[in-house]
Amino acid sequence: MVLAFSPVSQKFRERAQKFPSLFSTCSIDWFLPWPEEALISVSTKFLSKVEIDCKPNIKLELMNHMGIVHKLVDGMCQVYFQQMRRYVYVTPKSYLSFISAYQELYNKKYSAIDLEEQNITKGLDKLDEATSDVDKLKVVLEDENVKLEAATESTNKLLKELEVENKNADVKAQEVNGVTIACQEQAD
Repeated sequence: MVLAFSPVSQKFRERAQKFPSLFSTCSIDWFLPWPEEALISVSTKFLSKVEIDCKPNIKLELMNHMGIVHKLVDGMCQVYFQQMRRYVYVTPKSYLSFISAYQELYNKKYSAIDLEEQNITKGLDKLDEATSDVDKLKVVLEDENVKLEAATESTNKLLKELEVENKNADVKAQEVNGVTIACQEQAD
């Protein structure tokens, strides 16, 4: 029979005290902390299935880094015990949870970045579309400016003709006014 206990809490000690015959007549294999090579091997196994958007050498470095980080955490737990006299256990299960949490966080962040990329791409497409619309409107505006200049030129010619005719009309009005005054004087 194989029984597996984790030394994470005081329950291991309590069970040993409650069931002394179980612990006195059996052999206990203490599983020591995993070596760094084993940690890297486990991270390689789990992360090789995950699609990570990077170069293969960076992915390999990530797998190595995860093993190194777990080893550093284990070392810091020993420092914590020396300073505070409290145990903090880093188990293989916590390492697997670390890898799983990394995968979940990576997928979540990658989806968010992918969504932002899509929004930015849509925005850039809209800007390109607006730029092409502005270019089309510039062409239409140039055509309208040509028509406006022609209309302005014809209006200016018409105004000059009207000005000449107004001067002629003023001269005629003065002549008529002079004739009217002369007629009025004769009538008086």
